[in-house]
Amino acid sequence: MKLSIGIVGLPNVGKSTLFKLLTKQEILIANYPFATIDPNVGVVPVPDERLAKLAKLSESKKIIPAVVEFYDIAGLVKGASEGEGLGNKFLAHIRECKAIVHVLRCFPLGDIIHVEGSTDPLRDLDIIKTELIFKDLETVTKRLDKAEKEARSGDKKAIQEAGILKAVKETLEKGNNTRAHNKEEIVRELGLLTAKEQVFLLNGKPEDVSEELKKKIAEEGGGYVIMDLANAENIDELIKKAYEILNLISFLTTGEDETRAWTIEKGWKAPQAAGTIHTDFEKTFIRAEVVNYNDLVATGGWSQAKQKGKMRLEGKDYVVQDGDVMVIRHG
Repeated sequence: MKLSIGIVGLPNVGKSTLFKLLTKQEILIANYPFATIDPNVGVVPVPDERLAKLAKLSESKKIIPAVVEFYDIAGLVKGASEGEGLGNKFLAHIRECKAIVHVLRCFPLGDIIHVEGSTDPLRDLDIIKTELIFKDLETVTKRLDKAEKEARSGDKKAIQEAGILKAVKETLEKGNNTRAHNKEEIVRELGLLTAKEQVFLLNGKPEDVSEELKKKIAEEGGGYVIMDLANAENIDELIKKAYEILNLISFLTTGEDETRAWTIEKGWKAPQAAGTIHTDFEKTFIRAEVVNYNDLVATGGWSQAKQKGKMRLEGKDYVVQDGDVMVIRHG
């Protein structure tokens, strides 16, 4: 499954610095707004110390970790939803992402300019949130108008959609995100910006982060990581937090050719998981041979785990667990 996360925030808050840390790629980082003209895309491995141990056990030729795609999106400014700055173009890029890493500048003003003239992460959070809400209101209103026209002809699906969209519009007009409406197909189809899960990266030292900001983030329903990007060397915590927020886990496969981690949503059953390896496997799934990672390492290999009764045969209703090492049998 493709996991893509958009890095958003005002100009000069540390987005491109974060992207460089994430991907080890050299991109343009400049002390002025809109240094990022097109979204830079980086594929970043999900840290997983289990893979090296499994690869050694299986004498695998290569290791393939689970990955996250990070999109470094140019800085938004007040009025972006109406086209200010490079607004609409970048809001469209965010729409394609599964989640958002929202970078908030907490470090003092210093030599690095701020588009609003001062450092105030609470204000910055409200600016970005407001722009995303305005853009979603535009999207929902257009679709609602269409649904209401179709509903007048007695179209049952349109009537149902109109009811859902009215509720979503009311939520947005109250200044709230729309994640509570994610179960509705029409909301998922629209790719609403405020329906996406968020991780907040607080760029600064712990002493730069106020309790008021932490409280506000909790109200927004997002997790956060405090990191001084100017001195950071490792961003594993952010990647793991993104995985956690998105309710994702990894199951593993291992053999002579490769040891690999596969990304799935928590709660997926074995056939769905098999479909991430190859789409046909979900349809032709017969069973899965499963050994818990710890059991596999402790016993010393697949055949040993089988001999000691640690290997299980699981069917179509089995809910895959994080760290399951699996062999998929299919027709």
